[in-house]
This record gives sequence, structure tokens and C-alpha cells, in this order.
Amino acid sequence: MNSSSASIGTKTGGNPKWQRFTAAERTARYMVYLVVLAAFFASLRTVEIIPEFLYDAPEQLADMFTRMWPMDFAAYPTTIHGAMLDTLHIATLGTLLSLLLAIPLALLNARNIVQSLWLNWIAKFFLVSSRSVNSLIWALLFVAIFGPGVLAGVLAVALRSVGFVGKLFSEALEEVNMGTVEALKATGASPASVLLKAYWPQAKPAFYSVVLFRWDINVRESAVLGLVGAGGIGVVLSDAMNLFQWPKVAMALTAIFVVVLLIELLVVNVRKRLI
Repeated sequence: MNSSSASIGTKTGGNPKWQRFTAAERTARYMVYLVVLAAFFASLRTVEIIPEFLYDAPEQLADMFTRMWPMDFAAYPTTIHGAMLDTLHIATLGTLLSLLLAIPLALLNARNIVQSLWLNWIAKFFLVSSRSVNSLIWALLFVAIFGPGVLAGVLAVALRSVGFVGKLFSEALEEVNMGTVEALKATGASPASVLLKAYWPQAKPAFYSVVLFRWDINVRESAVLGLVGAGGIGVVLSDAMNLFQWPKVAMALTAIFVVVLLIELLVVNVRKRLI
């Protein structure tokens, strides 16, 4: 046991009493616990939870489920199916569009490829900016620019995905075996050849994994973009909720659940074959 994580207390019966933390470390830990506890109660008071609403929640939940049953199966072929396809198209096009920006930014951010600190920081700035804004905020922005519709959803998904794909792909490029890279450079190969023959084969599994994972996430996120007018199943869900058409809401939620489950199974099987 090293001296940084343990201390010897007073002797009892001639044997030293081992302690895992010093008195100062124990005090610091208790202070952290107190700060967390104080922050929890401060947050609880700030959000102003009304106890009457909590007591009434089970009854309201049971009433909502009663209104949802039986589901409106007739609404699926007329409105829900087309909206669900729009959601899949938004996720797919948004993911593919994000690659146009994510790949160059990942290359600029990888320090073993581009050794300019300024270019690294510029790429990192755009990657962090993309990830820091939620897809719903991007959707609100593009709805204000282009109006409600699928285009706003596609652009929102694309810009949100750039930071995610670019960051993880950049990390995969930085973790490649540099021995292969140096060997190829020693032969006089061009930078493009080094990138395609040394970096890409090693980073390819991680790239495919990241893209598939992001597409899976985008399908889920695209399902709610319609709540702000960015197209897809969210529009149908929002309209049905506003009109209190609970059987239709139940059918839309069931469709989202089934599609997300199928997408999850598809992504898992594709990853097993590609990676």
C-alpha cells in the first residue's frame, strides 16, 4: 500500500492501525458529499415541484393510457407510415451530409496528420461547436431560415453529427500504428498514398462503427425534430397530441418504438459483418 493512499494511525496492542485515507483526505471527501447534497436540495427548491401534481400523477397516467387504447391502426397507412419514412430519410441524409464536413475536420484535428497547432485548434473549435448545440436548437434555427419541413431536419441532424463523427474519427486516426505510416513515408509515397494506404486501413473499422452508431442515434433524434416543425413522425405526433387524438398518439409511439428496435438490430448485424 503506497503512502499517498494510506496512512498509519496510532498503535493498538503493538500493531499499527492502517487507514486508507488521511484525515485531510477524509475531510475533503465529506466536504464534496456536503456540496453535492446542498446542490441537490438547492436544485429541488429552484424547480418548485408541486406535491399535488406528484400525488395525482398515477391517476393521470392511468387515464392517458385508457384514452390511448385501442390504438388507431387505421392512421398508420394514411399518415404515420409516410412520416416514419421521412424520419428515416432525415436521419440517413443528415448522417451522409455530415461526413462531408466531419472527415476534413477530423483530418485537421488529428495531430499525427496535421502538425499545425493553429489548424488543430480551428478544427477542434468547429467540432466542439457542433456538439455543444442540441439538434432541436439547430432545427429551430433552420426552421426559422428555410421554413418548416424535411430540409430543416436534415440540416439539423447533419450539423449535430459533424462534431460527434469528426471527434471520434480523429481519435481513431491518432491511435493508428505509426510504424506502418513511417515505413510508407520512407519509400517516398505521397501524402495521399500514406493517408489511403497507412491511415485508412487501420481507422476504417472505427469509422464504420462511428457512422453506424451515429445513424442509429439520428433515427431516434429525427423522431422528435418534428415537434419544432422539422418534418418526420414528430409532426404527426405533435398534431395528434395537440388535438387530443390519443389513439393516434399511441400508434405513432408504437411505430417509433418498432422502427428504433429494428434499426438497432440492423446496426448490430451490419457492424458484425463490416468490422
